[in-house]
Amino acid sequence: MKKADIAELLRNNAYPGRGIVIGRSEDGKSAVTGYFIMGRSVNSRNRVFVEDGNGIRTQAFDPSKLSDPHLIIYAPVRVLGNKTIVTNGDQTDTIYELMNEQKTFEEALRTREFEDDAPNYTPRISGIMKVDNGDYNYAMSILKSANGNPESCERHTFTYKNPIAGEGRFIHTYMGDGNPLPSFEGEPELVGIPNDIDEFKDILWNSLNEENKVSLFVRYIDIETGKTESRIINKNV
Repeated sequence: MKKADIAELLRNNAYPGRGIVIGRSEDGKSAVTGYFIMGRSVNSRNRVFVEDGNGIRTQAFDPSKLSDPHLIIYAPVRVLGNKTIVTNGDQTDTIYELMNEQKTFEEALRTREFEDDAPNYTPRISGIMKVDNGDYNYAMSILKSANGNPESCERHTFTYKNPIAGEGRFIHTYMGDGNPLPSFEGEPELVGIPNDIDEFKDILWNSLNEENKVSLFVRYIDIETGKTESRIINKNV
């Protein structure tokens, strides 16, 4: 697979929806993740990311404008020991709770399906990173309808052991704008990952569609020490 420029991918897609990128910095020292949300409706755009323990959660920017918390208020990032969970919905909690009971990432996600937002049936995208005393691996998952047919749920998991320095994988909910919105297709896209957290944050944020972007979270984890550095950007401030 040819490595793509994530800035170009984002600039050429007015509505990727929600997106997760996971990988390894160019110098090999950091496990990296980024997660962004976008919105077309007033309800979806009325959100911010806030810190919540070692992770983050979404909350309404203006509570008086919150019309339906279903599917938009959740914890995108939670940390369980040496594992960092990143998802686009409340399946974060499912993964956290079941893995805490010694279930696997895949076993936890077998209890869930795509979102109940007909006619889009938005995919549930999830990632998990494990950083353990110099060892690093990650996995990504997508739960999607069968070409828009809600009678069938397709489950795809992609695992990456000892990820290559300077490379990451990017998965997002939609191939582009539309009605209904077309679900992501294929394998997570191969993209480059820089060494500097602020450089990566700026690449992502500045490449997202200005009208539709809402919030962005980026985290770099030192693979040797487990020390984390994070950034949050909210359009609503």
